Amino acid sequence: MDAPLTPIEVGLTAAIVAVNEDSPLVLVSEEKGHGATRAGLPFGPFDPLSHRTFEIGLREWVAAQTALDVGYVEQLYTFGDRGRYARPGDSAPHAISVGYLALTRVPDNTHALREAGAGFEPWYNFFPWEDWREGRPDILDDMILPRLTKWSRDHKDPTRARAERLRLSFGVEGIPWDEEKVIERYELLYEAGLIEEAFHDGRSTAKVSPLGEVMRFDHRRILATAIARLRGKLKYRPVVFELMPAEFTLTELQRTVEAVSGRHLHKQNFRRLVEGTELVEPTGEMSTATGGRPAAMFRFRRDVIQERHAPGLRLGVRS
Repeated sequence: MDAPLTPIEVGLTAAIVAVNEDSPLVLVSEEKGHGATRAGLPFGPFDPLSHRTFEIGLREWVAAQTALDVGYVEQLYTFGDRGRYARPGDSAPHAISVGYLALTRVPDNTHALREAGAGFEPWYNFFPWEDWREGRPDILDDMILPRLTKWSRDHKDPTRARAERLRLSFGVEGIPWDEEKVIERYELLYEAGLIEEAFHDGRSTAKVSPLGEVMRFDHRRILATAIARLRGKLKYRPVVFELMPAEFTLTELQRTVEAVSGRHLHKQNFRRLVEGTELVEPTGEMSTATGGRPAAMFRFRRDVIQERHAPGLRLGVRS
């Protein structure tokens, strides 16, 4: 006798990213329950009768729920772990979610967002160890690395796979920190039971730990994937300009790149990099918004997309 088929529901989850006042932001909504309030990414169902493609469905419900006009949209991954939505005794259809990265700008009027119970929140609230703009985050040496080191040594593993993953992901023992390894670091913390999502997913060794704000379901894993993808894309695609106004100063551009990458950039080196890539062109206007010396205004030079295969900002290895 054939086993009964498990029904599957397909959802679309969006990490909608913006940058405002040097802070990288992600759109979240809050859910109250089980004695706590948890942030989550916007998500909605995929209706194959109404939506010809996943992306069309995503754009339609994002516009309907938030009134946001997302520009750049990219599919990330399909998230379908068994425990991602389930509750003990839950017999509802298994839910999988197609994750997306979407880039936008914070609207001047956020009324529609507030009506939807949503708002933008700094993404470093969820991943405080990823922000190196002011130097090495204290949380790494105070909390994360001691616990991960103990976890890696407690496990009897002749290949030292845990120790090797720790070394490569978190940049220890002479390995440089790689800002793109966001999801590898998150997965290691999850596997070690050091973040709250692992506790809620029922891992027996997990302990509730204040390592960044918790998100509902597997939304912090989706956000980690989105951050990693965006940081990587900065280096070979001009996606940063989806987060910029039509005209900007080079200082504003640098601060946006720093916000997303989580690293401080040398001013003169950054300007030489921008000039060498020919990604921008002067508008002929000057800005006095900073209150200091007037700064030249620039705009994205879109012709570069046709001129080069991989126009981006190759930031190099962190020193």
